[in-house]
Amino acid sequence: MDRSYHALHIGMITRPNYFKRDTCLSTLDSIRKCRKKKIQQKPMTRFQLTSLWRRIKYRPTLQKILSNTGWLFADWTLRMGVGLIVGVWMARYLGPEQFGLLSYAGAFVSMFGAIATLGLNNIVVRDLVKEPGTANITLGTALVMRLIGGLLAFVLAVFAISLVRPDDALAKLMVAVLGFTMLFKSSEVVKYWFESQVASKYTVWVESVAFLVFATVKVVLILNQAPLMDFVWVVFVEAAVVAVALLGIFAWRGGSLNAWRSHYQRARTLLQDSWPLVFSALAVMVYMRIDQIMIGQMLGDEEVGIYSAAVRLSEVWYFIPMAIVASVFPAIIDAKNQSEELYKQRLQKLYDLMVVLALLVAVPVTFMSGWLVVLLFGEVYESAGMILAIHIWAGVFVFLGVASGRWYLIENMQVKSFHRAVSGLVVNIGANYLLIPLYGAAGAAVGFLLSQIVAAYLFDVFDKKTRFAFTQKTASMFPFLLNLRRGLG
Repeated sequence: MDRSYHALHIGMITRPNYFKRDTCLSTLDSIRKCRKKKIQQKPMTRFQLTSLWRRIKYRPTLQKILSNTGWLFADWTLRMGVGLIVGVWMARYLGPEQFGLLSYAGAFVSMFGAIATLGLNNIVVRDLVKEPGTANITLGTALVMRLIGGLLAFVLAVFAISLVRPDDALAKLMVAVLGFTMLFKSSEVVKYWFESQVASKYTVWVESVAFLVFATVKVVLILNQAPLMDFVWVVFVEAAVVAVALLGIFAWRGGSLNAWRSHYQRARTLLQDSWPLVFSALAVMVYMRIDQIMIGQMLGDEEVGIYSAAVRLSEVWYFIPMAIVASVFPAIIDAKNQSEELYKQRLQKLYDLMVVLALLVAVPVTFMSGWLVVLLFGEVYESAGMILAIHIWAGVFVFLGVASGRWYLIENMQVKSFHRAVSGLVVNIGANYLLIPLYGAAGAAVGFLLSQIVAAYLFDVFDKKTRFAFTQKTASMFPFLLNLRRGLG
C-alpha cells in the first residue's frame, strides 16, 4: 500500500511523530503504537501545519471546495464592501423617500423572481452532477424554461403594480424596467454549470468586473446629481451586460452554446422536480420582501427607506451561507452515495458552521446598530438602528434555512419545502398586519424574525421525516446538549 494512501486516510487522524514521522505512515502496527503515544506527546505547530497540508494535498475534492468557496467569498467581500459604500451613498443622496421608492420597486419585482427561475437552480446543479453526459440537453432546456419564466414574471409584475399603485406612474415605470431584467437572468444557467463543476471563479470574474464598472457609474450619477430613474436604468444595463458576458465566459472555457438542445420531455422532467420549488421560492421571496411592501402601503415610502437602510446592513451577510452551501453541495451529495453516517456528519458540521458564523455577525451588530446606522446613513435614518438590532437575529435562522434547503432537495422533499415556506409567509403577513400599526417598521422586523424562526427551525419538528433536521439544528444552536449530539452520531 503506497504512502499517499496512508497520508490520506491516517495522516488526518493522528499528527505525525516528531522523530519518527515516517513510521506513522508505514505499517498498521506502527500506526497503533503512534496513536498510543499521542496522548503523551505535545504536538508542535509546524507539524500541525504539516498534517493540515496533507489533509488538503491528497484530497482534490476538498481543494476544489476551498478554492470555489474562496472565490465566492472574494466576490461577496467585494459586493459587501463596495456595494455597501455605494448603497449608503445612494441612500444619503436620494433621501429616505426616494430611496424608499427605489427599494419598494426592487422588493416588488423580487417577489416575482421565483417565477422567473422556475426553481431550477438546485435541480439543474443536482442533475449535472449526477448525469454529466446529458449536460447540453439539460442546459439548453433550462435556458428556454428560464426565458419563458422571465417573460411570465415580467408580465405579472407589471400587472400587479398597476393594481397596487394605479396612480403612481413613476413606480409603474420602475417596476417595468427592473422587471424586464428577469429575462436577462436566464443566462444564469451558465452559473449552474460552473457550480456543478465547483468552478465558480469564472462567473465571479464576470459579475465582479461588471459590478465594479456599474458601481462607478452610480458614483458618477451621484456626483452629477442625476434623477432617480437614471439609477434604475443602470441596473437594467448591468443585467444585460452580465447576461452576454456569462454566455461568453462559458464559450471561452470550452463550452459550446451551439451544442445546447431543448427537449420537451426533458422540460417536463425538470418541471416535475422543480414545481414545488417554484412555489416554495415564491413563498420565500414574498415573505422576505412583503414587509417592505406592507410598510409602503401602510406607512409610506419614507418609512420603507428607513426600514430598507436597516435591511441592507442586515442582509449583506446572507451571501455567506449561500457561498458555503453552494460549494459543499456536490460533496454532500457524494457523501450520501458513500455512507449515511458520513452524510449526517457533514450535515451536522454544516449546521454548526452556519450557527457560529451567524452569531459572529449578530452579536456585535446588535450592540453597534444605532451607532452604525448614524455613521453610515446619517441622522435622518437614526430610527433604523432599533430595526437593525432586531432584524439581524433573523440571520441565524436564515443561515440554517439555506443549509437545510439543500437537505430538503437531496431527500426529494420539495413539497415539504414549499409547506415550510408557506408557514413562514403566513406568520410574516399575520405578524406584520398586527405589529406594523402598533410599532411601525420595528414591528415588521419582529414579524420577519418570527417568520424565520418558524420556517427555518420550528417547522421541522412537526413532521417525522424532517424531525432529524430539527434535532441537528438544535444541536448546533445548543452545543451543550451533549446527549443530543451523541444520539445524532
